[in-house]
Amino acid sequence: MNTNILHTPEGVRDLYGSELRRKHQVMDAVRQTIDSFGYDPMETPTFEFFDVFSREVGTTPSRDLYKLFDKDGNTLVMRPDFTPPIARCAAKYFLRDNRPLRLSYEGSTFTNVRSLQGKLQEVTQMGAELLQDDSVQADAEIIALVADCLRACGLENFQISVGHMEYFKGLCEEAGLQYETEIALREAISAKNIFAAEELLAHFDLTNEIKEALLSVSELFGSITDISRALDLVHNTRSGAALDRLNKMNDILKAYGVEQYVSYDLGLLSKYHYYTGIIFKAYSYGVGDAIVKGGRYDRLLHYFGKDAPAVGFAVVVDDLMEALDYQKAPVPNARQNETVTYQDEESYQTALKEAVRLRREGKRVVLTREVKDEH
Repeated sequence: MNTNILHTPEGVRDLYGSELRRKHQVMDAVRQTIDSFGYDPMETPTFEFFDVFSREVGTTPSRDLYKLFDKDGNTLVMRPDFTPPIARCAAKYFLRDNRPLRLSYEGSTFTNVRSLQGKLQEVTQMGAELLQDDSVQADAEIIALVADCLRACGLENFQISVGHMEYFKGLCEEAGLQYETEIALREAISAKNIFAAEELLAHFDLTNEIKEALLSVSELFGSITDISRALDLVHNTRSGAALDRLNKMNDILKAYGVEQYVSYDLGLLSKYHYYTGIIFKAYSYGVGDAIVKGGRYDRLLHYFGKDAPAVGFAVVVDDLMEALDYQKAPVPNARQNETVTYQDEESYQTALKEAVRLRREGKRVVLTREVKDEH
């Protein structure tokens, strides 16, 4: 027998029993929290046309996509990310609807990367997108919803790190940097590689003031007060407006009662090029990567034919589970097994009635024949 048929390919795994039941309970908690904010569920296909995730969209690089072909020769892609498909749906089904749209989703995403250091190539994501609302109140709602989702799962030790793409873009514009240089500098700053950033900027005739402002981006993190000194480093309205918006959002988050979970990092810059405003990641103990990722993407829907702003997030459920396990957090709404046993056909009817009664009370009941211990 071919032993490969008993194993899964690299980067995917089987789930069963108590682990899968716990995952479902966590997903239920996230789902109910998102629903409590008035978001309507949307389901998109597991695979889409390649153009939905093309370079112009600014999503996952082509080499990292799982590709396949239909019978007509069209290139299809296993979705690596939910945001472009949700944007496609919004443009298709709500083209002339200008009211704020609150949409939610859940399902698997696929990334074809080998150097994952043990990371899965198929992961479960759940998320929410608030479309057609460009306000700071929408930004705050999404951040508050992330905090409520994580707390509903039993997680208390987490931090949502928030940045703003416009602060960095304003500095690049002030410095007169070309788009390609901006992308290279973004990658260096994201990696906290100050030496690479210095070497890159050395090729340009920049004032010491603007050079210092660009290089200090990675050092501007902490509370809203800690990043306030960024105002002294910029002389352009674009970066200033980004800082002003973060301050307004912080005030709203205080009203939500979640400000203790939020910190700020102006060096937080995404590899996804479609982000235009706030960008954020949630971290917790026991996981090396972010358990939630999100941000504002006001120009992405334009690619699909609809001019509309949007902001949203994705919970990486598998990483969230890892954090919950590491911190031994209690399972939300966990139900313990109750066992009802019977010895023979005569006692089965009585046991069955008891199992039915308990299940109708909402309990989880295993009805099983009593096994005699032969030892």
